Amino acid sequence: MIALENIQNGLHEAEAKLLDDLRCARRQLREVFAHEAPPHELTLGQRIADKVAATMGSWPFIIIQSILLTAWITFNIIAVLAWRWDPYPFILLNLALSFQAAYAAPFIMMSQNRQAEIDRRAAETDHQVNVKAELEVEHLHQKLDQLRETEIMYLSKAVHDLVLLLHRSGICASEVLAGTSESDG
Repeated sequence: MIALENIQNGLHEAEAKLLDDLRCARRQLREVFAHEAPPHELTLGQRIADKVAATMGSWPFIIIQSILLTAWITFNIIAVLAWRWDPYPFILLNLALSFQAAYAAPFIMMSQNRQAEIDRRAAETDHQVNVKAELEVEHLHQKLDQLRETEIMYLSKAVHDLVLLLHRSGICASEVLAGTSESDG
């Protein structure tokens, strides 16, 4: 029994220390954000990467590219032989699309990597907030349990004192005292 209480006390102390650490970290972050300048501006490369990723991932881009590809293929199939600049199997078109994919991929990856870093930091902060909230709720439960136990102890003592007072005054018979002790035990 004593070993179990020691383990529980050790856990409570570890949780209390973690809660204090989290509170301290949140205070420090609040102070840093209060005195910090607005979030840093994106570099030129980051802005370009975001713009390219946003443009290439949009419906207008897909629709315009589909129209251009359809026009390119149609014109090179229907046009007079002298006006065809990329006859079937459309090697120039294939080269242009390969160049577009090779050129756009690094921009898209840079944008995704930066967004993944932002998401990772947000998830880390959410986890810390969740741990702190869980510990705070547990701490409140412990306080409520302690208050309830204290209140029950005071009420039990008050009832016992009242029964003794009633017994001394002769208003209460000894059967009531016997009945009270039987119901307690």
